[in-house]
This record gives sequence, C-alpha cells and structure tokens, in this order.
Amino acid sequence: MLTFEEFVALLPDLPPHERNLLKRAYEFARQAHEGQKRWSGEDYFVHCVEVARILIDLGLDTAVIAAGLLHDVVEDNPDISPEDIRQEFGDEIARLVAGVTKMERLPFKAEDGTRSHPRDREAEYLRKTLLTIDDDVRVILIKLADRLHNMRTLGHLPRESQIRNARETMEIFAPLAGRLGIWQIKWELEDLAFRYLEPERYKKIASLIAERRADRDYYVDQIVRRLKGLLEKYGIQAEVTGRSKHIYSIARKMERKGLPFDQIFDVRAIRVIVPDVFTCYQVLGIIHQTWRPIAGEFDDYIAAPKDNFYQSLHTAVILEDGKTLEVQIRTPEMHANAEYGIAAHWRYKENEKGHDEAYERRIQYLREMIEIGRGVDDASEFIELMRSDVFRDRVYVFSPRG
Repeated sequence: MLTFEEFVALLPDLPPHERNLLKRAYEFARQAHEGQKRWSGEDYFVHCVEVARILIDLGLDTAVIAAGLLHDVVEDNPDISPEDIRQEFGDEIARLVAGVTKMERLPFKAEDGTRSHPRDREAEYLRKTLLTIDDDVRVILIKLADRLHNMRTLGHLPRESQIRNARETMEIFAPLAGRLGIWQIKWELEDLAFRYLEPERYKKIASLIAERRADRDYYVDQIVRRLKGLLEKYGIQAEVTGRSKHIYSIARKMERKGLPFDQIFDVRAIRVIVPDVFTCYQVLGIIHQTWRPIAGEFDDYIAAPKDNFYQSLHTAVILEDGKTLEVQIRTPEMHANAEYGIAAHWRYKENEKGHDEAYERRIQYLREMIEIGRGVDDASEFIELMRSDVFRDRVYVFSPRG
C-alpha cells in the first residue's frame, strides 16, 4: 500500500492547503477502515487509496481525490455519519461522499426482483443515478473508479460473485463510462468483465495477441515512421502512434463480422494527432493520396460528432502489401475528450476553450437527461426518450405535404 508520502508524490506541485486536505482525508479513511479486510486478505484501506489513484490518473481535482479516499467510510461505518464528513471536510466533499453512498444503495435488479433485459437495467440504473448526483457528475466518476478497482481485484471473490459483478459491469458501468466519453475506463471495464464472463474465449484471444504482438508492433512501427516522414515533407508536425486493440472489441468484431482472429487482428491501427481541424483534413488527403482508401470505411466525426461528443476522422486504407490500415486523425483537444471524456475538464487546468466547450455540452446533455428522468417512472419509457432525438441538436421541419 502507498504511504501518504508516496501517494501525494503522484501530485507534484500541490499547494500546501490541498496537501493538508489530502493528508487529513488519508488519515481519516485509514482509521475508519482499520481492521477491515477485503476478500484478498489485504487491508480495506488499500482499496480507498487505489480508487483515489485512479482519480489522480484521470486528472481530477483535490476535492474529488479526497472524496475517493473517503467514499466508503459512511457506508462501512455506522458510527460515522454524513454530518461528520461535512464538519471535518466541508460541504463539497460531504456532498460527493453522500452521492457515492446513494449510488451504492441503488438496486441492479427490477423492482419486482426479476432480471430485466440488459438495456432496461442499464437505462433504469442510469435514470436513478442521474437523480442521485445533484447535478455533480464527479459522483459518477468516483463510482466508476470504485468499480474499476473492484474489477481489477475480482479474482479474489467466489465464482458466483465474479459473474454477478462482471455482468453488472458489462451491462451498466461500461456503458455509463461510454456515455460520459471516458473510453479509457470503458475499455478496461469491458476487458475485465469479459475475462470473467467468458474466461476461455478471453484466454484464447489474449494468447493469440501475445503470440503475434512482436511482429505486429514492428510492422506498425515501420508504418508510423513512414507516415511521420511523409507528413514532415508537407511541413506538418504530428504525433503518430500505433493503437492497441482491446480484447473485448476484437471478440465483438469477430462475432459481428463472422471472421477469424487472423482477419480481425491483421488490421493495423494508428492515430495521428495534429494541432488544428484544418490540418486534420490535410492529413486525410495525404493519406488517401498515398494509399488506396477502402470504400465505406470513412467517417467524419469532426463535422458530425457522435452523440457522446466524440470527434475524429476515421479512415481505412490498403497498404502496398495488401494489408489494411485503420487511421484516426484528431486534434489534442479531441484526443483528450476521447480518452477522458467529461473528466478532461478537470484534467486540463488551463481550461482551454475546446475542453470547456466539450464539458459544457456534456453537462447540458446530463441536465437534459436528469429532467427527462424526473418525468418518467420506468426504464422502457426512458430508453425510448434516450433513443429519440431529444438530446441531439437536430430540428426536423415538415410541410403540410410532409
């Protein structure tokens, strides 16, 4: 377990008053969980520190990190009340901890105890979640960090608990992370859940990936070097990197397209990050001039962002040796919003305009969903509203003739 000095070293240049806040939260949580153990046999407080570490990795503010350390103290200690947290740490942190505690108590099953369709459970949990967060999305981020660490340590639980937690993660928490645009967490949650839901299939794909990683990495590195050199000739400074594919996404693509692993994993993928939108389209043109684009594989998510505000250019081309190359092209702001979603607002403290605009759009989206959630009583109606254009900036005008 990280000592406080090791923990706070993850946050360089922390102002003294914020360091003091984290020190108090660290010690308060450590004492509150003293003597409590997890299934692994390790001290429960280790979990609190690891949840806070995930929040640090997301670049969240000190209040959220402190709430991450404290997120289970009220739930696990009958002698500690929300008022105790408020008096010790103030209103903001008390609200965050109270919000997480409310989420802990939300049921995953239908009201009558039956197991509904996965989409129904996701929508109902999302609806109830939105009504508990009091318009502070940071509560959801703490809960996602909590679930992520629980999934990382799921191997210590009985098999029945592993399956239940993995199913909840796949049906509720991974989609929730996706709706907030936090793909970094979504992908890891999906891979971890898949590992326990379909262990044999997971092991087979993981083994095949490991066997061919060296050859694939060498091949992608050659493409990256070549494309960097090509762009430099046009005076374009770009960050070009290989993109690793996630086990669950490979499994889904194999199933969806009915293709063997070789044909799925054989697809190479790279990402190009350039300073501005104009250069994104320049790079797209250069790539299409250099290699033959595959018909039907181009998507312009810059001009038409996805519903969760994701933006990038996607294309796929055929290389000289006949192999396929997938390419994503985006700006640094688009990349931050794609990786960290709504958390990018706190991660980039300079609050560049691009991050602020994306954050405000996501917050407005959540506020609209909260209002919709307050107006419906069941999951099916909420699903229909979510599937409709109620959250999209689209206006349809019909004449009397249609």
